[in-house]
Amino acid sequence: MQYVAPIGVGLLYALLMSLIREPHRRRFNAVMVAGAGAAYLSGGGLGGWEFAFTAVITYVAYRGLDSWTFIGVAWLLHTGWDIVHHIKGNPIIPFAHTSSLGCAICDPVIALWCFAGGRTPKELVAWVRGARGRKGAVAGETGRVAEADAGLSGA
Repeated sequence: MQYVAPIGVGLLYALLMSLIREPHRRRFNAVMVAGAGAAYLSGGGLGGWEFAFTAVITYVAYRGLDSWTFIGVAWLLHTGWDIVHHIKGNPIIPFAHTSSLGCAICDPVIALWCFAGGRTPKELVAWVRGARGRKGAVAGETGRVAEADAGLSGA
């Protein structure tokens, strides 16, 4: 359950964030990941590196105000920081020893949603269906081109 629950939290986060209309959804998520980047400042145990990480993630989150890709990158940076803290032994929630591990499992789920453009569930389904349709269309066109090339060779 320790590994499954964080995935559910990431999915729930994406679902709830989908309720916010664009462009506010992207901007709100940029602010959220910037806040997450500062989560360890009050006791992460890595000294000045905590400030350096917060500065980096703040910059990436700022770029995320206009780009879902940067928000996804920021969540992946936070994942790495969670792993460092889990190994170091300074969890994000002091009384929950595996909280940083849970965060490290949750954050990539959110990052994947961001890399998919932070779409609503309905938009995600349409996007996946469209990608499948485009893949079939490209394969069909390639087949027609190969047939045309074969016809020219034989003539």
